[in-house]
Amino acid sequence: MTLARPARPWDRTPVADREYFDILGPGLVAVLPPRKPEETAASGWQPPTGGAWIHVGSDGRIRAFTGKAEVGQGTRTALQIVVADELRVPHDRVEVVMADTDVCPWDMGTFGSRSMPDASRALGTVAAGARETLVSLAAARLGTPGVELEAVEGDVRSRDGRGRVEYQDLVRDQNRVATVAPDASRSPRARPVSLGRPAAADSAAADVVTGRRAFVSDLRRPGMLHGTVLHPPTYGAHLTALDLSSVHDRPGVTVVREGDFVGLAASSPPEARAAMAEVRATWQEVPQPGEREIESHLRTHPLEGDAWDQDQKILGDAEAALARSQVTMQATYRTAYVAHVPLETHCALAEWDGPRVTVWIGTQTPFRTREAVAAGLKIPVEDVRVVVPPTGSGFGGKHGGELATAAARLARATERPVRVAFNREEEFRYAYFRPMSVIDVRAGGDRDGRLAAWVFHNVNGGSAALLPPYRVPNQRVDNELSRSPLPQGSYRALAATTNNFARETAIDEFAHLTGVDPFALRLMNLDDDRLVAVLRRAVEKSGWSGRIRSSGKGHGLAVGLEKNSRVATIAEVSVDAQRRVRVDRLVTAFEAGAIVNPPNLRSQVEGAVVMGLGGALFEAVRFAAGVVQNARLSQYRVPRFSDLPKVEVELMDRPDLPPSGAGETPMIAVAPAIGNAIFDATGCRLRTLPLVPSGRVPETEVP
Repeated sequence: MTLARPARPWDRTPVADREYFDILGPGLVAVLPPRKPEETAASGWQPPTGGAWIHVGSDGRIRAFTGKAEVGQGTRTALQIVVADELRVPHDRVEVVMADTDVCPWDMGTFGSRSMPDASRALGTVAAGARETLVSLAAARLGTPGVELEAVEGDVRSRDGRGRVEYQDLVRDQNRVATVAPDASRSPRARPVSLGRPAAADSAAADVVTGRRAFVSDLRRPGMLHGTVLHPPTYGAHLTALDLSSVHDRPGVTVVREGDFVGLAASSPPEARAAMAEVRATWQEVPQPGEREIESHLRTHPLEGDAWDQDQKILGDAEAALARSQVTMQATYRTAYVAHVPLETHCALAEWDGPRVTVWIGTQTPFRTREAVAAGLKIPVEDVRVVVPPTGSGFGGKHGGELATAAARLARATERPVRVAFNREEEFRYAYFRPMSVIDVRAGGDRDGRLAAWVFHNVNGGSAALLPPYRVPNQRVDNELSRSPLPQGSYRALAATTNNFARETAIDEFAHLTGVDPFALRLMNLDDDRLVAVLRRAVEKSGWSGRIRSSGKGHGLAVGLEKNSRVATIAEVSVDAQRRVRVDRLVTAFEAGAIVNPPNLRSQVEGAVVMGLGGALFEAVRFAAGVVQNARLSQYRVPRFSDLPKVEVELMDRPDLPPSGAGETPMIAVAPAIGNAIFDATGCRLRTLPLVPSGRVPETEVP
């Protein structure tokens, strides 16, 4: 349910001027304000967003507000548990309000596995501050020193049992705002009541599997129309002429042209698409490289002047160390453009109320989307509200605000609510992709497997997980962005999947050249104790040391470190006489600090492993002359139930560490582990993702 609209978005309004109690009712609001840059160094951390706030109502309800979005990763339940534990209440008394730009703290976006590291810390801190305030109120009410009181199950009680008052009684008829310090004392107990234990039955999860949950695509408003947008026939094409005469007089159709934007609204999606098919547009197309030319294009078209995703590390003298090495290897690894394929396609619904517009949209960046809508429509930011209902996944592919702006434009023109949604083919053609990458690797060391030199150059892939977790005294590592002919952007784990594929395959190749067991070689070179621990756990769980070697059977392993999480995956594959590959078993050990909600974490790891399976084996965008050639699910291969191996997950809890990112890292070791297992089974080294798009291992090694 969307809350009533404040006069101005709360993130753009001073705390004292926010209508907390007009909208939420009487009670206590605890606010953790954003930190000033000069305060960051002294405090050691800051809310990475616009702060946090929690409302403890006189009706007994507790609402916690975060700018993060729920896109299927289970963050809402995890944050509910964190707040409930700090406030000492059953977790079903807490409601988490997410990604509503009018009433939630400003947030950069839901990406990079930052929801738990950032939002859980901010909300945990403000909940602890709220608890301290409630204890202080109870001390005044009971005439008892605060040190003699404790919060228990929604009450504040004296430790001798003589006094007790419920939270709602403490805040009844109050309109109190308490500012919380960033060093507010978190839970004094060694382990909170429910943290790290399975949450009670989550009714929201039941709503998902029974179809009761209303996603963005399910939303309807009275009098709603359906919109569609004119797209270029090829990437990079420019509109040069437009003839709208055939649709201007079409009954029930409204056409909007504003600058380069052309869209129309009608009573149903089929009618809108039929009307758009009658639009006569002339385009100036730009020649684009196809798949045969793409590697050369990326290598020769650097993206200059944009360092947002560039990184470099130089340590020692890698060239001299390579020249001295007893064993050297050199290889090039390639990864394809990959589509996000969310279960729910892009969708936005806009409705105006006077000069102000509300857009319900499945986006990972609601505040950035608010800015985009305001800029596109040339209206004040305060007049745009973006609300993110439950969304059917994003995987990094729902960062833009184009659809929100389109829906708002059409709704303004028609003076009715307008919904704009991609069909599946539009999702493939007009969204963006995981970048293609070309990675050159050279490594050297001694015959017993110790690394001495490492040269790693990534073209276009990105910098995530670029640096190796291995102890190498001489390194040259860098990433070079390119002018991509296809639209590219964020994808689950960003470039960590591609960088880790190249690195862990190269490490396996180096191990093979030295004759050292891949597990032993990693142990002697790894420079991270947490990563060593997950590797040992995976090896123990999989039975690596006791594996049986036989024809057509292979075992491979890989490790990875990203988003302050650690993963190790061991793959078992079989290859039949026709060289068809079957992944039989994937064992993943994973550590992401303290575990908040074990069942959900296990589900996230399993989902990441399965998603990694698709990119490892067969997912790739096929294109020619600026057009995607496999823009349907019948043409673009994703994992099916028949592809799934036995997936085993070992979760490693570290209650001594804060929670770290868990939604992305589990997938980054899947592809190299499978590729290494295929080599173990066949002697054929595959250096390109997807590994077996045809389902079969080639007869000869791919250069």
